[in-house]
Amino acid sequence: MNQMRAILTYRLRRIIAVAVLLFIVSSLGYMVLEGYSPLEAVYMTAITLSTVGFGEVKPLSPVGRLFTIGVIIVGVGTGAYLFSTLAEYIVAGEFTGVLRQRRMLQRLSELRDHYIVCGFGRVGEQVALELHGQGLPLVVVDKDPAVADHCDRHNIPYVIGDATEDETLIEVGIERARGLVAVLDTDADNVFVVLSARSLNPNLMIVARAATESTESKLLKAGADRVVSPYVMAGHRLVSLLLRPNVVHFLDTALRSKDLELWLEEIVIHPDSPLVGKTLEEAEIRKRTGANVLAIIRPAEHRLVDWSPQLRLQSGDVLIVLGKEEQLAALAALAKDTRLVRPSRWREVMSQLVESG
Repeated sequence: MNQMRAILTYRLRRIIAVAVLLFIVSSLGYMVLEGYSPLEAVYMTAITLSTVGFGEVKPLSPVGRLFTIGVIIVGVGTGAYLFSTLAEYIVAGEFTGVLRQRRMLQRLSELRDHYIVCGFGRVGEQVALELHGQGLPLVVVDKDPAVADHCDRHNIPYVIGDATEDETLIEVGIERARGLVAVLDTDADNVFVVLSARSLNPNLMIVARAATESTESKLLKAGADRVVSPYVMAGHRLVSLLLRPNVVHFLDTALRSKDLELWLEEIVIHPDSPLVGKTLEEAEIRKRTGANVLAIIRPAEHRLVDWSPQLRLQSGDVLIVLGKEEQLAALAALAKDTRLVRPSRWREVMSQLVESG
C-alpha cells in the first residue's frame, strides 16, 4: 500500500512539473511569435489551456493560430492526465487508510496474552522489536502518526492514540493483555499510564521507565511491578562487561538466541503439583527431568530463596531453571505450569544478579 502511494506521488509530481513547463513555454511562445506583453501572454495561455473560449487577446497570425492549436491539444491531454492522477491519488489514499484501519482492528480483536508497548521512541522501538523477534504478540501505542509506517515495515500491530487515556488502552485489549511497558517521553505520562493500566487489569505485569530517580517510587506506588532507569542499568551493564564479559555474553545468548540448545526459563509451581511440600532432594528434579534449578523465587516474600537440598517447595515458587527444551517442558508438566509463554520477571532478576555479583 505504501508502495502504491509512492508511485502515485511520483507520477503526480512529474505531471505537475510538465504542466508548469507547458504554461511557461506557451507564454514565452506568445511573446516571441505574436509580440504579446508578459501579462497578455500569461492571460492568453491561461484561457487557452483552460479552454474557456474568451477569444484572442489580439488577432493571431497564422503561425500563432497553429501554435495555439498545439497548445490546446497538449494542454487538454496534460490536464486530463493531471486530474486523473490526482483523483487516483486521493482515492487510493482513502481506500488504503480504510483497509489499513479495518485490518488493524481485526488484528487487535484477536490478540490474547499479548504485550502493550506504550511509546515508540528509541527505547520503545527496541522493546517492540525484541518482543517481535521472539515471536511474542504485541501492540504499540503512540500519538505520532509516523509510527504507522515504522510498524508496518515490521508487521507490528499499532494504534495511533494517547496511551494515558483509558479508551486507548481498552482499544488495544488491556483486559486480555499479559504485560505492559510504559516508555513514553515524560515520567508524568508514564505514571498516568501505569495508574490506568493497573486499574483496568489488576493482574497485568507492568514495567515502566523512569528518567529520574525520584520518579521510581511514584511509579511503584502507581502500580508498576518493575521500574527501569536506563542510565543506572547502562552503568551496571558497562561494569559487568568490564569485570565478567563471558558471564554477560552467556546470559545474553541464553536469553535471546534462537539456536542455543540450552535455555533459561522460569517455571511456576502450582498448588496441585506433586512438587508442593517436597524438599529439593525429595523432588529429584534433575533426575526426573534433566533440568537444572539455578534459583528459587518466592513472590510472596519478594526475594530469592537461600535454598539447599532440604528446602521445602511451596505453591507459587518460581524455579529458575536451565535445560534443553524437552527438559524444561517435562519440568513444566511436573509443576503443572501450563503457560505457553511465560512472563519475563526472571530476566531482570538474573541480570541484576550478574550486575551486582
